[in-house]
Amino acid sequence: MLTSDFAMPTHPKPIVVIGAGGIVEEAHLPAYRKAGWPIHGIYDVQADKAQRLATAFGITHVYASMTELIAGAPSDTVFDIAVPASKLIGILNQLPQRANVLMQKPMGETLNDAKEIRRICEAKQFTASVNFQMKLIPSIIAAKHLIDQGTIGELHDMEIRMNIHHPWELWDFLFDLPRMEMLYHSIHYMDMITHFLGMPKRLYAKTFQHPKQMQLASTRSIIVFDYDKPIRAFVNTNHGHDFGLKHQDSFVKWEGTKGAIKATLGKNINFPKGEADRFEYFLSENGTNQWVEGNIRGAWYPDAFMATMADLQCAIENPAAPHVTSMKRAYDTMRLVEAAYLSNDSGGTTIPD
Repeated sequence: MLTSDFAMPTHPKPIVVIGAGGIVEEAHLPAYRKAGWPIHGIYDVQADKAQRLATAFGITHVYASMTELIAGAPSDTVFDIAVPASKLIGILNQLPQRANVLMQKPMGETLNDAKEIRRICEAKQFTASVNFQMKLIPSIIAAKHLIDQGTIGELHDMEIRMNIHHPWELWDFLFDLPRMEMLYHSIHYMDMITHFLGMPKRLYAKTFQHPKQMQLASTRSIIVFDYDKPIRAFVNTNHGHDFGLKHQDSFVKWEGTKGAIKATLGKNINFPKGEADRFEYFLSENGTNQWVEGNIRGAWYPDAFMATMADLQCAIENPAAPHVTSMKRAYDTMRLVEAAYLSNDSGGTTIPD
């Protein structure tokens, strides 16, 4: 059955947003408005940005400080934190015991940051998620349903390919970081691969600068997952393809013993305007020997952001519910990122004489 449905909370909790940047305006708030969820308040260190979004989205409370926000937030609030990763620990330390928290990815800038974030969440007994929403894009959800049903047989190949031109200037804080592409972009794809295949035994990676984007630590990466099985899984990203749209690629492809699926993620092409998504599948046993195009409702923005908040809110309602965006799963993703940078730093094998 081809579906992109996901579980929704029965009794949605009020949301307080910390941060009023572009991702909040373009994805978080439209997602919550589409779902009809209550947005109680918003705060940003730049008060004018918070006020502008409050006016645009009909948010009643605009807080002047974190102290005011915590005092004014309802006891069952979900704190939606959308700030640079370097600011997460300071904000988490201020939140009340047993808070409900959705953090924008990544979970800190290093594995040590992630360890401290995990410690805070556990010590303060948070119900916490990290917003790795790309695995909850409607077409990715549809692929997961098909694969879990055994429709394409045993999954043995997963390829994620991005050959795009990304406007990094939209996020000026990225230009001063020693780690960039794998930490802030390919981290999504690492998280997605483990969503389908679990944690690998080993990982090989190399990340590269681009000669026209030398202000950034890296903008291109190749990451290979090793499962000690006949499984091929890898990420191949190039954000510097500044040669028009004709040969830009943005897709995830799965191959199984009985078929294959390809999901084109159109938002990455001609970003931020984006192109249309596309979902195709090939079933060897149906006898047609043709790719079939499926009609998948929704898109990355805002539907995947609705799905991440729904995943957290369902876990708040029922701690036994599946929680694919949980802080613990996100910590495993940060372990992968650390392995990728260690592999990158160790260098390749010298060519023998």
